[in-house]
Amino acid sequence: MSHDQYPGQGGQGRQGQHQPQYAQQPPQYAQAQQYGQPTHVTVGFQPAPPRGLSITSMVLGLVSIVLGFTFLVPLVGFVLGIVGLRKEPAGRGMAVTGLILNGLFVVGWALFLIVVIGIGAAGIATSGTSGS
Repeated sequence: MSHDQYPGQGGQGRQGQHQPQYAQQPPQYAQAQQYGQPTHVTVGFQPAPPRGLSITSMVLGLVSIVLGFTFLVPLVGFVLGIVGLRKEPAGRGMAVTGLILNGLFVVGWALFLIVVIGIGAAGIATSGTSGS
C-alpha cells in the first residue's frame, strides 16, 4: 500500500499518474466602473412652483357656478386667470379652467345686462308713446 494514495481508493491507485484536484476559487466579479463625483447634490425640500393665482382663478370659477348671481366674482376670477396664465406656467391648466369658467359667466352677465337694458329701453319708449 502506498502512502501517496487517496483514502477510499482501496490501494488501487496508480502511481506516477497525476490526479486532478479541484480547488474552489472565489468567483471573479467585474470591477465596478468608477464615475466622477456629482457636481451638485440637492438635499432637502424644494418648494413647489407658485400657482396661487391660477388656483384662485379656478376656485372663483367653480364658485361662480354655484353663486353665479354676482358679477364681481367671475370678473375677478377672469383677471386672476389672465395674470396666472402669464406669470405661473406650472398652473397653466388651472388658469385655463378659471379663464373658461369665469369667462362664460362674464359673457353671461354681459348678455343679461344687454337684454335687461334693451327691454328697459324698449319699455320706456313704448310707455311714452302709448299715453295721450
